[in-house]
Amino acid sequence: MQKKKWVFGFNELDAAKKHVGEDWDAVRGLLGGKGANLAEMVRIGLPVPDGFTISTEACNTYLASGSILPEGLWDQVLAALAQIEASTGKSFGGSENPLLLSCRSGAKFSMPGMMDTVLNIGLNDQTVAAMIHQTEDPRFVYDAYRRLIQMFGSVVMGIDDEPFEEVISTARRTVGVENDSELTAENWQQVAEQFKAIYRRHTTHDFPEDPYKQLQKATEAVFKSWNGKRAVDYRTAAGISHDLGTAVSVVTMVFGNMGDDCATGVAMTRNGSTGEPKLEGDYLTNAQGEDVVAGIRMTRDLAELKTEMPSVYDEFERIAKLLEDHYRDMQDMEFTIEKGKLWMLQTRDGKRTAQAAVRIAVDMVEEGLIDRRTAVLRVSPDQVDFFLHPQFDTSAAIAGKLLTRGLNVSPGAAVGQVAFDADMAESWANNEGKAVIMVRPETKPDDVHGMLAARGILTSRGGRTSHAALVARQFGKPAVVGASAIRIDLTNRLMTVANRTIHEGEWISIDGTAGIVYEGQLETMVPDIKDPWLIKLLTWADEFRKLGVWANADYPRDAKRAVEYGAEGIGLCRSEHMFFETDRLPHFQRMIMADYPVERKEALAALLPFQREDFVGLFRVMAGKPVIIRLIDPPLHEFLPDLMELMSELADLKIRLKHAPDMAAIDTLLTEIREKEQLRKQAQRLREANPMLGTRGVRLGIYIPELTTMQVRAIFEAACRVAKEGIEVHPEVMIPLTSHVNELIRQRAVLENEARTVMKEKGVEIAYKFGTMIELPRAALTADEIARHAEFFSFGTNDLTQTTFGISRDDAEAGFLIEYMESGILPANPFATLDRDGVGQLIDMAVKKGRSTQPGLECGICGEHGGDPKSIALCHQLGLTYVSCSPFRVPIARLAAAHAALKEKK
Repeated sequence: MQKKKWVFGFNELDAAKKHVGEDWDAVRGLLGGKGANLAEMVRIGLPVPDGFTISTEACNTYLASGSILPEGLWDQVLAALAQIEASTGKSFGGSENPLLLSCRSGAKFSMPGMMDTVLNIGLNDQTVAAMIHQTEDPRFVYDAYRRLIQMFGSVVMGIDDEPFEEVISTARRTVGVENDSELTAENWQQVAEQFKAIYRRHTTHDFPEDPYKQLQKATEAVFKSWNGKRAVDYRTAAGISHDLGTAVSVVTMVFGNMGDDCATGVAMTRNGSTGEPKLEGDYLTNAQGEDVVAGIRMTRDLAELKTEMPSVYDEFERIAKLLEDHYRDMQDMEFTIEKGKLWMLQTRDGKRTAQAAVRIAVDMVEEGLIDRRTAVLRVSPDQVDFFLHPQFDTSAAIAGKLLTRGLNVSPGAAVGQVAFDADMAESWANNEGKAVIMVRPETKPDDVHGMLAARGILTSRGGRTSHAALVARQFGKPAVVGASAIRIDLTNRLMTVANRTIHEGEWISIDGTAGIVYEGQLETMVPDIKDPWLIKLLTWADEFRKLGVWANADYPRDAKRAVEYGAEGIGLCRSEHMFFETDRLPHFQRMIMADYPVERKEALAALLPFQREDFVGLFRVMAGKPVIIRLIDPPLHEFLPDLMELMSELADLKIRLKHAPDMAAIDTLLTEIREKEQLRKQAQRLREANPMLGTRGVRLGIYIPELTTMQVRAIFEAACRVAKEGIEVHPEVMIPLTSHVNELIRQRAVLENEARTVMKEKGVEIAYKFGTMIELPRAALTADEIARHAEFFSFGTNDLTQTTFGISRDDAEAGFLIEYMESGILPANPFATLDRDGVGQLIDMAVKKGRSTQPGLECGICGEHGGDPKSIALCHQLGLTYVSCSPFRVPIARLAAAHAALKEKK
């Protein structure tokens, strides 16, 4: 029986493909992104140190078995190790030419810093002596040794980093230097011995001298880190499956800390913040890679390498271009320069901001690297959403108290209270609902839960490729890093900058676009989407999508924004919203309170001009695009004060009446009591046990036909006026909450008669439609009957979800629904993402039944689901005509609709 293959050398890419198939996605799933890309770089002839990858299958088997290495794994590791020894001429644990290894995590999807890595494996007292003899550089060797002890102690044994860091800080203070690079061989030798003592104190045994034990323990630690808290939190936030596992890449060590002709760095082929097509990155001379991403030392701009090591820079620039062309995407690369020789340690698709993602996708089309289809699919709807995040109002920013500047690594505006650690940030944000800015000297992978909870991130150290920058870009968090003027006192929970002291809990504002930090709370504003690359990308998306994208808009200003964002029509104008305006509500309340028809008629006559002017504004803005106006929907009690408040106010007025000082006060109070009592009686009369299932929608129109007749008159008088101005109008009148076809027949007959009357009075013929909302299960079940009397359907998915599930949205989202989602009873919030199996089936049935009696029936949705990408994909599959959403989500819906169409073709 052939034994399962767990280990693949970097030169065994063909064997990996044979194991899982030619599909590159499957190879990445087996070897992890890091292992797959290392093997691919070897295949195309780039300088990669020798190594091998232990597969994700081994990790999953190990975790499933209760931390037992899979059968045959270690024998395969030893065989692969022997090949490295033969190739390099070095011996693992040898006393003459020692081989040192790194043990690196690498999942299918990039999770920067979330899992563990151990460097310099193979060092012990014997190999340290051999390497000092070989290199004649004891400082380098002891520096490497102390790194192994610290990393092994923290990663493998779970020892906190602070005791190790305190030893280094004490060593710097004792010698009187600022940087680790200034410590001598003797200093590092003493540090290494102190690290051993820390290790012994925390584990009760000595640091392991056996290199093979080091390698095995490090490998198991990397496996276990897949289920570490920070990795789980990251995957949850990024939507990465928890069952993929991590591969482990074992790589021959190359050293960037052997002198001034050595360096290490991280670079991207394009700017990760803006997308500018320019190589950018950070590096350090005489350092190891962890120093760069941790932000412990202030990094240097990659451009300086061109002067310091011109030939190496030229080679790196050539390789960067080759890799970007090869993968046809922006690459994030790690490299080390050892004694003037360049080594590539990793390449992966680079993390980028939403703005950068859009620009890179468009630029690569114009450079001929990818096609438009790929560009549209490469940008996610969530990334488009980031363009709509608030920015600081320019005038507010100018007037703001500028504290300091740093690197603008992730754009956007964030305002919050300072929290100096991840636990505090998470607790304040999630438990107390506070807006938080997490402030740290530099962030570490263990801080990710706080970073995800915070509105923004500020660090005093670190560069554009630091951990804070990478995570902020990934999750769209505004961030400013490397603000070196800030001094953070974690003990006293404060920071000082520019002669000012900011205590924990005080407010700051950060501008991640400009890299500026302000004191206090600055005002924000919604940005206009005028990014030329985004405009071009969305234009391409429009070429692919089949679904129309309309907007929910109640006022001309909303409609104007919707059109600017690309809306093709108004899918929902909630006419009742206009009645809540302060100059209209008294008239509407007078209509509700009327005892006689003449009083009701007078109140409605007063409301008519208001409604007409609203619709005139909408028709002018939409200029030829369809406008669906929903007739009044809510129950009447919503337009009156709350009954309990009225009763409380009446009680208060009666108490005041008893203590009135004179007759004038008594008369005033009596008048107010009579008015309040009349309101109370009407509110009491209109009160329903379950108003959302009571007298509302079409029922209200049948109950008070004058009300909806007035609305239809306003719609058609407005349409006629705008048509006379030479502007094309397409009104569509929507009757809500139909449950029985007879409701629609009766209401439509009355309203259509009014529409014809108005057009005859004005001498104008308007093309119009009458339709209905499908928001009750019975309407969906009888859609074929309803369609005989409706020219369009609009699915009100908020109410359809409530009535299908039998769940009150307002109550459930504040109660059991959260527990249902957390415990897995429901896979998602059905009010945020359409329920495919229940509500989705009703929509599917209604569309098919409706079109069976009226082919070509226009069908759309106008609930909040219209802006949700997953719901949009379902609407595409169900063959809807359009989705309608908030104006601010129109760009998101345009891209999501294109994704739905493109993925259908794959």
